[in-house]
Amino acid sequence: MSNEAAAIGTADRRPVHALIVGAGLSGLGAAIRLKQHGFDDFVVVERGSDVGGTWRVNSYPGAGCDVPSQLYSYSFALNPEWSHSFSPQPEIYAYLRKVADDNGIRDRLLFDSAMTGARWNTETSRWDVDTANGNFSAQFLISGAGVLAEPSLPDIKGISTFEGKIFHSSRWDHSAELAGKRVAVIGTGSSSVQIVPSIAPEVERLDVYQRTATWVMPHLGRRYTGLERVLFKRVPGFQRFVRGLIYANREIFVVFQVKYPKLAVLLEIVGRVKMFLEIRDPEKRRKVVPTHRLGCKRMLVSNKFYRALDRKNVDLVTDGISEIRANSIVTEDGTEREVDAIVLATGFHVADSPTFNLYTGADGRTMAECAEEEGPKVYKGTTATNFPNLFMMLGANSGLNYTSLIYIIESQLNYVLSALTRMRELNLGTFEVKLAALDDYNAVIKKNMATTVWATGGCQSWFLDKAGNNSALWPDFSFRFRNQTREFDLTAYETTPAVAR
Repeated sequence: MSNEAAAIGTADRRPVHALIVGAGLSGLGAAIRLKQHGFDDFVVVERGSDVGGTWRVNSYPGAGCDVPSQLYSYSFALNPEWSHSFSPQPEIYAYLRKVADDNGIRDRLLFDSAMTGARWNTETSRWDVDTANGNFSAQFLISGAGVLAEPSLPDIKGISTFEGKIFHSSRWDHSAELAGKRVAVIGTGSSSVQIVPSIAPEVERLDVYQRTATWVMPHLGRRYTGLERVLFKRVPGFQRFVRGLIYANREIFVVFQVKYPKLAVLLEIVGRVKMFLEIRDPEKRRKVVPTHRLGCKRMLVSNKFYRALDRKNVDLVTDGISEIRANSIVTEDGTEREVDAIVLATGFHVADSPTFNLYTGADGRTMAECAEEEGPKVYKGTTATNFPNLFMMLGANSGLNYTSLIYIIESQLNYVLSALTRMRELNLGTFEVKLAALDDYNAVIKKNMATTVWATGGCQSWFLDKAGNNSALWPDFSFRFRNQTREFDLTAYETTPAVAR
């Protein structure tokens, strides 16, 4: 299909220098940094009704961050008001709303404006972007759609026939009354370890369906004292100093995840002691012992999860689900358990996000089609061949599972701003990463990934794409990612001169 046939005419599109997709952590950060550096001609399209992204929609009971609060803020907008060393969801959501207000970008935000398609127009050398609230022609496109944007729903026989309440953890139905009911939670990942302890005391019975046991480590969170909050607010540099210490501490996790995976056995001892102390039922304790190396799957932190599983009204089910009926769940061993409500704590599409189908590159293939055989291949987690003038926030191999993604987001924003500045200085119209540079970069990533715990730890996880590659994580210290994205390396790109308009 031609660009002309696929898109609305150029005259019917609002021209912008940059269009940002999403108003979560990536999109907000991009909007603020662009404004700070004088790139004023931009707009942010957001499918929801407010800023916040993941932290707006994930409002389930017990929702909170498992990354320390001091790392979970932009470096240009530290928050001295955190109440806890690990922030609850309402505080993070409030912080993001305040950051948007304080930086005066509300007038650039278009809510209820889901992007329905973005196609590179080879004739105009711009992106034709269609949304639910208008259409645009953008020289640069910044994708901040997020890695936790699309819920992964299980394909279970009969799931559509269930007559009770059923919803994904990220689409929590707050009208559902769970107190005194029989409830099933499918999944034992990051959301589940927060949900289960929050609802277990109030429900009549709780069945927790576990496919794979995962390591759960002690949660070292605490409330901040009044003195600490005063110091954060009043003493120049104090909060940034504390933030630096916490950052350095989190980087230690790279040693046993990437450099020397066998050292993870030392932390596994802590995990096993925790199981023994918090689960008295020997059968339940047996079920929660992981068979993979710690860190192979995302490590969980909670001081309440095991104790919740040990409750008499909670059953941990490890048999696979064969079908869901109108009022029950049937497992592969033939056991049928009646339930009134089902919570799907089944994670998200990451490596195979449906949003990849929305971006159509220069050769007419979508991002999903380009990744079909080998998985997504991205340069420095940010740019890709066949997608000129497109920046992908938190693209392939830019994720972290031990520290704050905001650090990576800000690193990428340095790269984006460097690129836009260089393009303006040299009067360039387009850039596209060279295939040779892309392949060389990904060859190094693949080599470094081969000896990590994610590759050798004996597990299957959402880190892996269809091709079996870990396309989610960055296999090194985070400061090395920051160093490689500090300046836009123009020699790795094919460019064209700007066209006078």
